[in-house]
Amino acid sequence: MGLMTIASNVQNISEAIASVIKVDVTVVDNEYKRIAGTGSYRERIGEEVNQNSVFGVAIKKGEGFIIENAGQHAVCLQCVDAKDCKEYAEVCCPIKVNNEVVGVIGLIAFEEKQRDEILHNQSNLIKFLNKMADLISSKLLEQKNTDKIQLLVKELEVVLNSVDKGILAVDDKGRILRYNERALKLFQTSEKEIMHKNIKDFIGMATFRSLAKEKYKIKNGEFVYKNKEYHLRGVFDTNPISIDHESFGIVFVFSKLSDILNTVNDITTGTIATDFDEIIGDSLIFREVKLEAKKASQSTSTILIQGESGTGKELFARAIHFHSDRVKAPFIPINCAAIPEQLLESELFGYEEGAFTGAKRGGKAGKFLLATGGTIFLDEIGDMPLHLQTKLLRVLQEQMIEKIGGKELIPIDVRVVAATNQDLERKVLEGEFRQDLFYRINVIPLQIPPLRERKEDIFTLVEYLLSKCNIKLRKHIKEVDPQALDIFMHYHWPGNVRELENTIEYAVNMCNSSVIKKEDLPKRLISRDISLSPFKQERIIPIRDLEKREIQKAVAYYSNRKQNIAEAAEALGISRATLYRKIKEYDIKIVSK
Repeated sequence: MGLMTIASNVQNISEAIASVIKVDVTVVDNEYKRIAGTGSYRERIGEEVNQNSVFGVAIKKGEGFIIENAGQHAVCLQCVDAKDCKEYAEVCCPIKVNNEVVGVIGLIAFEEKQRDEILHNQSNLIKFLNKMADLISSKLLEQKNTDKIQLLVKELEVVLNSVDKGILAVDDKGRILRYNERALKLFQTSEKEIMHKNIKDFIGMATFRSLAKEKYKIKNGEFVYKNKEYHLRGVFDTNPISIDHESFGIVFVFSKLSDILNTVNDITTGTIATDFDEIIGDSLIFREVKLEAKKASQSTSTILIQGESGTGKELFARAIHFHSDRVKAPFIPINCAAIPEQLLESELFGYEEGAFTGAKRGGKAGKFLLATGGTIFLDEIGDMPLHLQTKLLRVLQEQMIEKIGGKELIPIDVRVVAATNQDLERKVLEGEFRQDLFYRINVIPLQIPPLRERKEDIFTLVEYLLSKCNIKLRKHIKEVDPQALDIFMHYHWPGNVRELENTIEYAVNMCNSSVIKKEDLPKRLISRDISLSPFKQERIIPIRDLEKREIQKAVAYYSNRKQNIAEAAEALGISRATLYRKIKEYDIKIVSK
C-alpha cells in the first residue's frame, strides 16, 4: 500500500505546512510520482519525477538534507533539469513506515525571501518536517489497518453467508446488530425489516429473560416463530460477546428443526435402503403380495402389514418407503412391544423440558417429529396400550402431535406403516384394540404369507442364505444335501424365514465338509422328520380341541398360584377376559390346590 491511497490526507498536510512556513510544499511517493503539491506544484500533481532529481536521491538513500544553493549542490549536478531549475533552496525529508521509505516530503523556495525563511531556522525546520513525515506515515498505517479491518469484515461476511444456519448478533438489550443471509431466509424477512426487530420477536420475551440465568449460553434451545401465516419451529444456540469478562451482546445461531431432524436421520437411517427385489421369493402368492405392496407405496394412505413373526414385515415396510416419493426423507422404525409402556409415549411424541422428573434438558423430539416428511413404522402395534391408541388415533386424524408437557399442537407430515403378528380383529372384539384405530390403520391391508404356504421359495432362500452365511462365517460350503432339503420342505417353519436363516447359520457352523447334510441340522428338525414322510401324516387335530387342551393345561399348571388366572392368561398369550370367556365356553373346571 502506497501514499496514493491517502492522497487527500497528504494534500491537506502539505497545505497546512505551506500556510505555516510560507513556502511551496510537494510530496513524491516511492514510485517517483508527485501525489501532492502547493503553489506552482499544485498543477503538477500526478506527474512522474526524474529518479536522478533531489527527490529521487532522497528516496534511494532514505536520508533528508538541505540544499542551500540550488544548482551548485552535488545532488543538483546529477539532475537532468539542473539548467532549467528556478529553485533557490530545498529541504527534503523521507517518509518512512517500519524503516521502509514510502516517499519524500519537500519544501522549495522560489525566491530570496522564501530561501531566507528556510535557512533562518534549519534545525527546527528539520524537526518540524520530520514530525509531518511521521504524521503522514501514521495516516498511512491507519489506512492500512482500516483496509485490513474492512477486508476482515468482508471475509467474515462471506463466511457467515456460507453457513447454512441463521446467525443474529444482538446487543445486551436484544437489538439486532448483525445478521447473515440465511437468517433472512429462515425468518422470511428483509434487510430493512430485520434491523428494526428485536431478538425477543423471534424467541419470545420469556426466553430472552432466561438467558441471563444461563450466563447467555444456551445449547439446543427451542423456539417457535410466527409471522402472519408463516410458522417456524426450530432450535438455537447462543454465545456471549465478551471482553475481559464484560458482556457486550449475544450471538444466536438458528436452525430449522426439520433440517436438524433430516441430518440426524441421514446419519442414522440413510444407509439402510431396501428394494422389493431384495425380498427373496418367486412363488405366485409372494409375487402377488409384492405387487400389492408396490402399488401401496405410491399412496399416502396408512398401511397395515399382518403376518407371523419372521415373515419379513419390516422388510416390506422399508421397501414401501424406499419405493415411494418419500425416499429422500427418513424411515423411522419403532417396536411398540420392545419399549416399556411408561416410555413409549415419550418415544413416539417427545416431551418438553421439565415435563417430568428426569426429563432431559431441552426436551426430546420424538419419533413422529424425526420422521417428518418420511415414514414411521409402528411394529407390533397390537401391543400398544389403549390410552396411547387413543392419542395415536388423534394424530392420524389431525396430522398433529402434542409433546408431553407441551402446550401447542405441532403439524406433521408423516406416513404411517403399521405391522402386527396378532389377529387385530379378534383383539377388537375382545376390547383390547380400538375399533376406530383399527379402521384408521387398516386402509391398505397387506397379508404376508408364512413360509409353509410358499415352500417353493425355500430353495431360493436356502441358496441366498447359504451364500450370506459363508461370507459372514468365512466358510466355503457349496450346497445342501437333497436329504436335508427334503427335511426343509416337510418342516412346518413356525419361525418362518427368520427360523430358516437361523437353521442355515447353525448348519454352516456345524458342517465340516463342503455339503450340508442331515446330521448338520438342528435336532428339532431331525426329530420331527423321523416319523414324517410325503406319504404318511399325523392325524390332524381340530383347532378347537387344541385350544381347549392348552387352556386346561395352563389352568391346571397355575392352579396353586394366587394370581392363577392372570398367570395362565399371560402364558397363553391372551387377556384375562378372554380366558374367562373360553373357560365358560369349554366348561373347564377350575380346581384350586
